[in-house]
Amino acid sequence: MKVRHARGLVELVLLVLWFALFTRLAAAAGRDLTAAAANAAALQSAEHAMHLDIERGVNGWLAGHPFPAHLAVYLYRLYYAVVAGVLLWVVVRHAEVYRRVRRTMVAMMVLVLPIYWLAPMSPPRLALPGTVDIVARYDFLGGAGWTRPDHLTAMPSMHVGWALWCAFAVWTALRGRHPGPARLAWLFPLLMVADVIATGNHYLLDVTGSLVLLSAAIAIGADRRWTGFCRKIERTQSGTSPRR
Repeated sequence: MKVRHARGLVELVLLVLWFALFTRLAAAAGRDLTAAAANAAALQSAEHAMHLDIERGVNGWLAGHPFPAHLAVYLYRLYYAVVAGVLLWVVVRHAEVYRRVRRTMVAMMVLVLPIYWLAPMSPPRLALPGTVDIVARYDFLGGAGWTRPDHLTAMPSMHVGWALWCAFAVWTALRGRHPGPARLAWLFPLLMVADVIATGNHYLLDVTGSLVLLSAAIAIGADRRWTGFCRKIERTQSGTSPRR
């Protein structure tokens, strides 16, 4: 049992390190300001043609209501705690689905980085005139330089992507015995959608990109080739040899 717990701890540490590496790589992506502005303009045109350009209206409403604006900033900043909490909850209480949701998590990170590198996009707070940067206005972290990265990685939204992953993990763990709470988990990404749009950090179509990203990650996570690759890594970590 002690060996099992030790392996679990090592695995969680490796995941945290991988997550930190992903964050640094995402921050380094999309530095082409010209391309980011052009991509944002193209997306805005598409939204306008489909009558989906709601960002400025929603952002303007939130800018005029300080109390919900403060709450929105807390959600935007602290959602990492929810991601970590869901991961720990799955590890401790639902180990039977842990490997599946973890593989989906890793697949999301592998898939999204090339998009950020190849197709940078300016967020509404940088590309839409009149948009208020709600996080900068009400930031409880004090607006220090390291807390205000102006990443050009609006599409897809990983705030929404991680919220969708959390809902997927909870739904996967609970849908068999507790279908009601399993369905309620999907309210979290809906709340995050409203948050990232109202704070001026993402476009409505970014949400579509997040849905596509999660769907692709789930499909890859269930693919036998990806599963086999992950199992080889897991055996290496545990020091066991493959079964014959």
